[in-house]
Amino acid sequence: MAISPQKTCVSTSHESGARGPSPANGDGNAYPDVSDPEDLLQAHAQLQERFQRTTNALASAAHDLKTPLAILNGYIELLQSEKLGPLNERQREVLHDMNSSGQRLQHFIQDFLTFSVLETGQLKMQYEEANINVCLSEVCRLWSPRFQERGLALYFLANEKLPTFPFDSPKLQRIISNLLENSSKFTPSGGTVWLHAEPYIWERRSVTNPGIESERRRQNLSQPNSVKVSVSDTGPGIPPEYHLEVFDDFFRLPTNENQDGMGLGLAIARRLVHGMGGKIWVESEPGAGCKFSFLIPIKPPANIASRGQSK
Repeated sequence: MAISPQKTCVSTSHESGARGPSPANGDGNAYPDVSDPEDLLQAHAQLQERFQRTTNALASAAHDLKTPLAILNGYIELLQSEKLGPLNERQREVLHDMNSSGQRLQHFIQDFLTFSVLETGQLKMQYEEANINVCLSEVCRLWSPRFQERGLALYFLANEKLPTFPFDSPKLQRIISNLLENSSKFTPSGGTVWLHAEPYIWERRSVTNPGIESERRRQNLSQPNSVKVSVSDTGPGIPPEYHLEVFDDFFRLPTNENQDGMGLGLAIARRLVHGMGGKIWVESEPGAGCKFSFLIPIKPPANIASRGQSK
């Protein structure tokens, strides 16, 4: 199941009115009395600080693994090329398995590094005017060989109605790649995956008076203000009770506990979509496949665009 921070409840004694010893944190120091609101905020800040330190430490360890793993993968590829001598069939099989395992480990490390950067708020968007059809076509080209290996069909048809607009192409490709990887992992052989994009009218609610929360109205739109991208598959589907939880950090469905992965792919996609000012969701029923969709605005929000000039 998912690895998630545990919620801790501290109760007071109603029998004697006396308080027991305060629980200790990881540094051996007692947490403050959380019966006081200020102390509760302090305890929350301490937990956030500990989580931040833990995330940074794990990210540092993952980063230290990148170089030796890259060297190991390089030597495996050198042996596979047979430049150091011919290989028999059994040796080719062993090297193929070693290469596959090395690539999976490299993928896990990259996922965690991306997650840690997103968690600490260090990842910035870099917007450039571009054609999203070109971006999606390139992702499909990169993923086609893997889909063919797994006996899956991948379809994408460029939509000429899509306008050129500013977006962060590498990060958009990462979102699509994570969604395609999710579909390829759970769709059985012989299945089909579709990638589709279209102009979309996103009726976001706007606040007419920021001082009055209830005073909201729908924007009157006549032209699309966003692009909707969807990845659909013929996989087993996701029960409705997990439609929100699948985007949580380190979450995996109970039926998928033995699958490869850290449970970060959809969580990273969610953070990247939100970083672009968009939204992401899933539509699915058990046995009826999945459809993951997300929206990104054609005009980036001012606060995001202003700080997205550099990575």
